[in-house]
Amino acid sequence: MLHLRIISPPATTEAVEKLLTADDAVTHVVVLPGTARDPVGDLVLCDVVREGASDLIERLRDLGIERDGSIMLERVDTALSAAAARAEKRVPGLGVDAVVWEEVEHTTAAESEISGAFLAFMIVATVIAGIGVLLDQPILIVGAMVVGPEFGPLAAVCVGTVRRRWALVRRALTALGVGFAVGMLVTVATTWLLDALDLVDKSMLLGDRPLTSFIWQPDALSWVVGFLAGVAGMLSLTSAKAGTLVGVLISVTTVPAAANAAVALAYGVRKEAAGSALQLLINVAAIVAAGVLTLLVQRLASRRR
Repeated sequence: MLHLRIISPPATTEAVEKLLTADDAVTHVVVLPGTARDPVGDLVLCDVVREGASDLIERLRDLGIERDGSIMLERVDTALSAAAARAEKRVPGLGVDAVVWEEVEHTTAAESEISGAFLAFMIVATVIAGIGVLLDQPILIVGAMVVGPEFGPLAAVCVGTVRRRWALVRRALTALGVGFAVGMLVTVATTWLLDALDLVDKSMLLGDRPLTSFIWQPDALSWVVGFLAGVAGMLSLTSAKAGTLVGVLISVTTVPAAANAAVALAYGVRKEAAGSALQLLINVAAIVAAGVLTLLVQRLASRRR
C-alpha cells in the first residue's frame, strides 16, 4: 500500500474527503482541519492500494491540490488492518504489478540530474571497465556495470517518452551525453597516465582477450540481451522490485563499451573504438525501445483493469 499525506485548502477539503471515501482503493481516511501551516490548509491522511494510486492522484491533481496544497506519497511496508485487506480485495489486480506513474516519473527525474555524484560514479565505472578490458578481467567489467549509474537516465528517457514529458527526455539525454563524455575523457587520460607509469601498454589492448572481446564485437545477440535487460529493468523499476535491478545492470554493456572505446582511442586503435561505439549505441537503443514498449503494455493493462 501507499500512504498519502495531503494538504488541502479549506475550500477544497470537502471535495477531497468525498473523493477519498468514495474510492474503493482508499482506506484509513483521517481529516485534521486547520493543522497545516505551510501551505495553510487541512491535513488529510489516507492509505491507498497501489492498483488505485495513480487514478486517485490524477483526480487529486485535477482538484488543484498539487497547485494550492501538496500530495506526498510514502510506501507502507506492513499494514495490519482488516480495512486494508478489504481495500486490496475490492480493487482488481496485484499491487506488485501496479504502476504508480507519478512515483516512477519522480524517481527517474531525480536520477537524470547531472550531479557531482552521478559524474563521479560514471568516471569510476568507466575507469574500472577500462582497466578491466586491458587486463581481460570479467570481474572488473561486472563491477563497472554495477557501479555505473546510466540506467537511471535511460529509464527517464522511456518514462518521459511514454508520458510525453519532453523536458524530462531532454534532461535525461543530456545527462547520458555528458556522463559518457566525461567518463570517456577521464578514461583516456587515465590510460595515458597508466601507460606513462608502465603499468599498461598497447599490446594488452591488441592481444587476445577472449573473455572481454564481446564488448567491441557487437552482433545480433547484443540487441537481444540489451532488449531483455531493458524489459527487466523497467519491470523492476515500476513494480518496486529493486532487488532484480542489479542483475539487469550486470547484463548491459553500456559502460564497458564506452570504456573500451576510450581505451582504444587513447591508443589510436580506431577499428576497436568504432566497434565499441556501435556496441554502446546498440545497447542504448535496445534498452530504450524495450523500456518504452514495456511501459506502453503496462499502461494498456492498467486501463483495461
